[in-house]
Amino acid sequence: MMFSICTAQLNFVVGDMPGNAQKIIAAARQAHAQGARLLLTPELAVCGYAAEDLFLRPAFMAACDDAVKTVARETAGLNGLVIVLGHPQKRTPADPAFSACLNAASVLRHGKVEQTYAKHELPNYQVFDERRYFVAGQSPCVFDVEGVKVGLLICEDAWFSEPARAAAQAGAQLLAVINASPFHLGKSAEREQTMRERVAETGLPLVYAHLVGGQDEVVFEGRSFALNADGSVAARAPGFQEKLVFAQIGRAQDAIKIEAEIEPERSLEADLWDALVLGVRDYVGKNGFPGALLGLSGGIDSALVLAIAVDALGADKVRTVMMPSPYTADISWIDARDMAARMGVRYDEISIAPQFEAFKAALASEFAGLPEDTTEENLQARIRGTLLMALSNKFGAIVLTTGNKSEMATGYCTLYGDMAGGFAPIKDVAKTRVFALARWRNANDPYGTGASPIPERIITRPPSAELRPDQKDQDSLPAYEVLDAIVARYMENDEPIESIIAAGYERADVERVTRLIKLNEYKRRQAPVGVRVTRRSFGKDWRYPITSKFRA
Repeated sequence: MMFSICTAQLNFVVGDMPGNAQKIIAAARQAHAQGARLLLTPELAVCGYAAEDLFLRPAFMAACDDAVKTVARETAGLNGLVIVLGHPQKRTPADPAFSACLNAASVLRHGKVEQTYAKHELPNYQVFDERRYFVAGQSPCVFDVEGVKVGLLICEDAWFSEPARAAAQAGAQLLAVINASPFHLGKSAEREQTMRERVAETGLPLVYAHLVGGQDEVVFEGRSFALNADGSVAARAPGFQEKLVFAQIGRAQDAIKIEAEIEPERSLEADLWDALVLGVRDYVGKNGFPGALLGLSGGIDSALVLAIAVDALGADKVRTVMMPSPYTADISWIDARDMAARMGVRYDEISIAPQFEAFKAALASEFAGLPEDTTEENLQARIRGTLLMALSNKFGAIVLTTGNKSEMATGYCTLYGDMAGGFAPIKDVAKTRVFALARWRNANDPYGTGASPIPERIITRPPSAELRPDQKDQDSLPAYEVLDAIVARYMENDEPIESIIAAGYERADVERVTRLIKLNEYKRRQAPVGVRVTRRSFGKDWRYPITSKFRA
């Protein structure tokens, strides 16, 4: 064996430079104690990813500089340990572009900054807008660890050929890639395959150090890994948890060989569940909420959100409220009570019938002679939203909304009603996947909070908003299998309308769904943030004008 590399797969808080620095220092001390000679931290570890317009604040950049100095000073005595530290760096006033900064990583040795590398490739798509804040670096960075030349890359650099090729030409024998790459379904396999292409092009083994944790709408799943020069997986860390990952670097027939534990691959549902749980846990925890509350309707969406919340926070920090209306079916009461009992959470019932009648009485003279319509349906949803927000104000718990991606796409939701709240856990989960996840959770208990938490009738019963007699979702929307497929093709993959029709979908359904997507942009702009789990969510990925006359 030549030496050991430690990958610090850690969960940082954006803007908590002192706290992040102490976490890095603790990792460095543990890595050194266990014999590591190289510690890799994730991209922008010092400040967290992504700090957005905080990068434009001089005081923020100064605090980042102070944190880098703190890490260097506090690790100076860790003889033999090289630290790669991700951080932003202000360009010097002597530079004509000094107003911009660099997405950088510094090589620390003996308490000194030996080299600083600036990210070459700045992503500006999906949730990324790095060109708003950073300017690109130009030079490779290669440093020595126990006689091995290590070439440093930052995240997007490794998705292109040139930065890795430049490192190899500068003498690198091993590629170290530090990352903050947001999760979406299937992304882990994409990463490994893309890194395999870099390995094939350069002939060099590669270590991929990845961030873990939730930050507003994005989640980073960790799952750091390493590839040998033949492209084989040499290491893979667990996903969605902090871990210091050690890999042994040795030689086999004059070639560098990496050896470490390999976590097995998992199902998409397991990854999706962990992403939703981590997203809720970190949003609630990092923002200082004492717990969460939600309206429990007896339907599939609120049931799924409850299960996610309990897995994320524990039953003692989750409260549910059933708010029946005159149209609430008896089985909804029964199933809601059953679900709350299975999960062990506080459950209360507050009838909205008196408030609903009071609203109708107050508006009777204005509505005289007009039939009841969606106005009265929305009144019920808004009464519920008001009650939940009142409880949130009084007790401090954040309201979790329960709308799914299918509803967000088509506007099948009520502003200031079921959209009222602070965080939307399943905002990026299509209705068909909601059912699949509910079945998966009933068959699995990954956090030990209870098996089969969702009553079977909630899963099998036709979905309904229960805002008018005998209402069913499919009265207003196409079948969810059709709706979700059209949304995925049009919204997530940017397929043209004619191509979707040519794929076998009815023109009327395609035109109806795409029209609803356009019409309801104004609602989505006012929706709470939620966990991004697909390639394109209704958040930073989706930037369409509300006021627009364009129609495809």
